[in-house]
Amino acid sequence: MAKVIIFGVMDTAELAHFYLTHDSEHEVVAFTVSREYLNNTEFRGLPLVAFEEVETLFTPKEYKFFAPMTGRNMNRNRERIYLEAKAKGYEFISYISSKATLFGNQIGENCFILEDNTIQPFTTIGNNVVLWSGNHIGHHGQINDHVFFTSHVVMSGHCLIEPYCFFGVNSTIRDYLHIKQGTLVGMASAIYKDTDEWGVYIGNPAKKLPKPSHETY
Repeated sequence: MAKVIIFGVMDTAELAHFYLTHDSEHEVVAFTVSREYLNNTEFRGLPLVAFEEVETLFTPKEYKFFAPMTGRNMNRNRERIYLEAKAKGYEFISYISSKATLFGNQIGENCFILEDNTIQPFTTIGNNVVLWSGNHIGHHGQINDHVFFTSHVVMSGHCLIEPYCFFGVNSTIRDYLHIKQGTLVGMASAIYKDTDEWGVYIGNPAKKLPKPSHETY
């Protein structure tokens, strides 16, 4: 059992606290946020401290870290906190729901994988990845670091997902596709071809919008 510090006080952090408390071996002992957002001294009945000094209060030798943040700024906000906490010396946990279906898949650190995800055999998942509830992650695939799947996304077999991608609810990715870095796939959109870096794709079949994803979300 690890004693865990959670980054954030918004819905995602509150949900992480719930899942870790009710469906893991870990114990949440505190929350942390950047000092500019520190408006209280506790959250969910636990200490709330400034991220800038968290390591002096909760030493990385005794505590682990979890940053289950949203996909804002194409996952780069979450990446920044992840890297800064690593630089402080923290090791990260991942949360994988007991109600998810896995087959011995390789899964990295700081991943947040909720209920009813099916991750088929021979697919690997990198670091700092969020799989919200109810996704189908096909076989022989690769999901790289800093990616966010919302809910009920279908990723077919043999897909390669590069960093910083974001998939909207009910989106679909055909098999054998290469989803390039920073791709944003809109809600209920279907991808039939390899994407371009930082592209935004909407519709079925999906069409690329002129504005890049890093200026959209």
